[in-house]
Amino acid sequence: MVARAYTVAFEGVDAHQVEVQCALTPGLPAFSIVGLPDKAVSEARDRVRSALAAMAIALPSKRITINLSPADLPKEGSHFDLPIAVALLAALGIIPEDASESTVSLGELSLDGSLVGVTGALPAAMSAAEDDRTLLCPAASSPEAAWVAATQVIGAATLADVVRHYSGQSPLQPSEPGEVHAPQSSLDLRDVKGQERAKRALEIAAAGRHHLFMVGAPGSGKSMLAARLPTILPPLSPAEALETSMIHSIAGLLDQGGISRSRPFREPHHTASMAAIVGGGRRASPGEISLAHNGVLFMDEMPEFSRAVLETLRQPIETGQVMIARANAHVTYPCKFMLIAAANPCRCGHMFDPSQACARVPDCGQDYLGRLSGPLLDRLDLRIEVPPVAYRDLDLPADGDTSQTVAARVAQARERQIHRFGEDSTIRANADIHGQQLEEIATLDAEGRQLLSQVAERFGLSARGYHRVLRVARTIADLDSCDTIRRPHLAEAISFRLSTAPDS
Repeated sequence: MVARAYTVAFEGVDAHQVEVQCALTPGLPAFSIVGLPDKAVSEARDRVRSALAAMAIALPSKRITINLSPADLPKEGSHFDLPIAVALLAALGIIPEDASESTVSLGELSLDGSLVGVTGALPAAMSAAEDDRTLLCPAASSPEAAWVAATQVIGAATLADVVRHYSGQSPLQPSEPGEVHAPQSSLDLRDVKGQERAKRALEIAAAGRHHLFMVGAPGSGKSMLAARLPTILPPLSPAEALETSMIHSIAGLLDQGGISRSRPFREPHHTASMAAIVGGGRRASPGEISLAHNGVLFMDEMPEFSRAVLETLRQPIETGQVMIARANAHVTYPCKFMLIAAANPCRCGHMFDPSQACARVPDCGQDYLGRLSGPLLDRLDLRIEVPPVAYRDLDLPADGDTSQTVAARVAQARERQIHRFGEDSTIRANADIHGQQLEEIATLDAEGRQLLSQVAERFGLSARGYHRVLRVARTIADLDSCDTIRRPHLAEAISFRLSTAPDS
């Protein structure tokens, strides 16, 4: 007799079904696990043996073989403990076999039989729903898994609870979804004194999900502006919240199973490695660009990042996904993020202040910003200079639109885009449109086409830059509630495209 239980193996955000087979055969007593397990899975036999001993369940004097099928799929992580224990309990006749076969389980076992929360409960619940099975997981992981309403989620605190549940002695109640975390921030765009052009660029970037590059002296307000960008972004839609939460579930970042409707804001340090930014490591974990999916990736002091990291961003910016290649697998993560980059005009930052500038002006600025390649800068839709704020302006009372007012305009522009593309479309913002669709929604009159042609010829716009100007102009028109792109919309989009680093 072979008892079966089911679990999942993660490959990126995809959860592949794994059948856990348990066979008790005559022979010398042994406990072996086969099916390409890693070190954590191989050590499960000791944790399972100790957990069963804590329940006063003795293993028979037989050869116990656990097979993880398909055998050629790598099995990584401690979440295989619970399905191995469930398959073994079914083989011993302690729990019904039909119960183990109708359940997808995952969880780590402590030596005393208690269940420890694991990452990836949300994608596992999605996989269980596709196979029409119940999900069994630790109580600590059940709130996030319960967000998948298409399947029943059972959360257990100990292995003994699992036995009592399936034997009918004390059935466990289905778990309830975790809380929706409401965004709490005291930041407001009105706190930024001056910098009206930068605020306008921030609003356009938020409305169309455009990438933004800010260059300015230290203390001019670049980081302050970027930190207030989440306050004007619309909340995540239910589909976007699920996409983002699945990535955060794999990374173990969901707080007590709660899902947030606010957009992610990630700000990695410039010393971060390639694996930390793009993804990778031993288990091909998601990087910062994937953790910022449907949100914002803020790269302060962008020239200080390693050149290899910066150049790797070029493809994810275009495609909205990143592939992590390994010898035995290719893992793909979504990474449709809004890049906000900031930089000083030179290393010391005082290039245009004669009293503080170094003796290498202007070569120092060209060398510093020259670390950013042309192809990478060409992918940034908006480029602005952030000048220092005059001291007299700092003493003035807060003025200008609040984050709530700007957010209302941004939400209205996003609604126009959703209505234009359709609720079921994979395109959700103007930054995502390409090809024929861009020509259909960003048509110019004769006057506008002549203006754009003159600018493209005079300043040498690339084909990518030409199309990005059209996308930005379409967003400005949406903010103005216009169905057509007019000359002022196009002129403003061009002005943001031609605002480059001071040394250029």
